Amino acid sequence: MSSRAYTAALVCVLIGLAASGAAAFVHYQLATTPGYESFCDVNATFSCTQAYQSQYGRLLGVPVSVLGAGYFAALLALLSLGRRLDALASYLLVAALGGLGFVLYLAWATIFVLGTLCLLCLATYAAVVGLFFIAGAAASTPMIDVPDRLSRDLRRLVANPLAIAAVAVVIGATAASAAFFPKDPEAAAETPAARAAAAVAQAAAEPPLTDDQKAQLRLSFDQQPRMIVPADAEGASVVVVKFNDYQCPPCRQTFELYEPIWQKWERQAPGKVKHLTRDFPLESECNASAPTGQHGAACEAAAGVRMARSVGKSNEFEHWLFANQASLSPDKVKEGLEEVAGIKDFDARYAAVLPAIKSDTALGASLGVQSTPTFFINGVRIPGGINPKVLDYILEYEIGKAAAPAVK
Repeated sequence: MSSRAYTAALVCVLIGLAASGAAAFVHYQLATTPGYESFCDVNATFSCTQAYQSQYGRLLGVPVSVLGAGYFAALLALLSLGRRLDALASYLLVAALGGLGFVLYLAWATIFVLGTLCLLCLATYAAVVGLFFIAGAAASTPMIDVPDRLSRDLRRLVANPLAIAAVAVVIGATAASAAFFPKDPEAAAETPAARAAAAVAQAAAEPPLTDDQKAQLRLSFDQQPRMIVPADAEGASVVVVKFNDYQCPPCRQTFELYEPIWQKWERQAPGKVKHLTRDFPLESECNASAPTGQHGAACEAAAGVRMARSVGKSNEFEHWLFANQASLSPDKVKEGLEEVAGIKDFDARYAAVLPAIKSDTALGASLGVQSTPTFFINGVRIPGGINPKVLDYILEYEIGKAAAPAVK
């Protein structure tokens, strides 16, 4: 293998290892930190979160990112220890062929099933594809001879203590990472009640806001422009409007994290806080401002919630949608609607419901909504959501302002 080809292959492997390591870190944070926002969640189109927390984020329970890191670590060991092997390029080609098949499957799943792109995943895909072409161009040993050459080279490597140690480290580190990697929130808390309890526990574990932080929040919030968001307050002191997409991971996270807050204020100050959800599916069928090819079941999900509302099952169906978010498809939405709300004629009702969803998306676009979730708290726009304790205090502050006597 020429020095140039070797260097190019090494660069590909290092890029793949770095991207896989970063992906494992992000996946770990998502599994352990509710509300964590990944640096690679750029928008609804580019979202690592949706890819990692989907059914395609793990293989037999092991995070794909961990398997990827182990794969590239093994290739790095091969490049380091087998520099002088005549068939090195052929070995890399065989490994790249296996990796290529896997990344093609993952690319299909994320793009065509999930309707998203994962930047870190794309980096690993590029590394595998690059390695495939580099090794293919450099390989000189016929594939039919590779098994015999491999048998001889393995005997040579086994006699090298350094090679044995490298193999043991790669296998041991990969196995340990897989064994101790935490479960995703969906796996750890599958029912709505368990998910809500986990959100409450997480919020309670965080330190309370200090007086200085509260003063800064009051000052900052009062300085924000307030937009007119059409909504019937029905006597509430605070109206919170959320523009939502049921296939948006941060929408699910805020749904779970904020639900205990809505329940708290309903108990402590009935009718003072009104929380409304407006549809903003990132799907061009019902949202003129959404690019084509994004969330393929978002319009159906929004329509299903409206249908479920007609029989008093909208809350239950929202929970079902978010619990099954990673695998949503139009057909699955219909199945879930029948299961949760007993509605069997989705297709017959869909056309009648669609205009209301389009009305919500048009309203969102007129208010400058560009991503989900976007919240409006008494007209103050908050893209992406905020820390639950911050939200709780803002609600308290706005309720207090409404109750204070007017200064003459």
